[in-house]
Amino acid sequence: MNRKTISKKGFLVVLGLLFSTALWAHGGAAGTDTDQCKFELEPNHWIHYTAYQPTAFPAEDFCGALPATEAKTQLVFDYQDVRYRNMMVEFEVTKEPEGTRVFYQEAKKHKSGTVVLDLPEGVKESGKYLIHITLIPDAGERLDAHMSFMAGGGQPVSNGKLGLYALFAVAGLYVFYLSSAGFKRTVDGLLGKAKDA
Repeated sequence: MNRKTISKKGFLVVLGLLFSTALWAHGGAAGTDTDQCKFELEPNHWIHYTAYQPTAFPAEDFCGALPATEAKTQLVFDYQDVRYRNMMVEFEVTKEPEGTRVFYQEAKKHKSGTVVLDLPEGVKESGKYLIHITLIPDAGERLDAHMSFMAGGGQPVSNGKLGLYALFAVAGLYVFYLSSAGFKRTVDGLLGKAKDA
């Protein structure tokens, strides 16, 4: 097998690993539902929640923990049930345990099925927050649902992510080693000196 073929195959392996991490984002294997960003408003009626902090952490999405305080925050809710599109829904965010209101959106219908709550300054303090979602049907009782999140503390890098980054770095260096004669000579020379020492 020549170097060009090895380089292509190495590149495809690294590319496959990159795309496979996107599949890990919300849960895992087919047939299982481990999406932690989904919660039940009523029995068997779900809403999906994602939080973004686009200025502090571009292209990152969060669920139960927001890394930054005092950073633009968007809380996005996607109805997974069409019935909520024709129902008045009210949103409120409070700081716990005090119950201090930090955001409020009066009840209205969201025909698109997606609701974006913009908090231009984010939340001011680290700690626990509660999202209150109140369904107001045309007839019947109001229904309150709650979900909590933590804010502050920065974004920790998990050991799994560190391992994945290390794997990508090693794979990239190996592909470069196989495809560059000058780099290969340099590495082989350093390894030879290390053996002799």
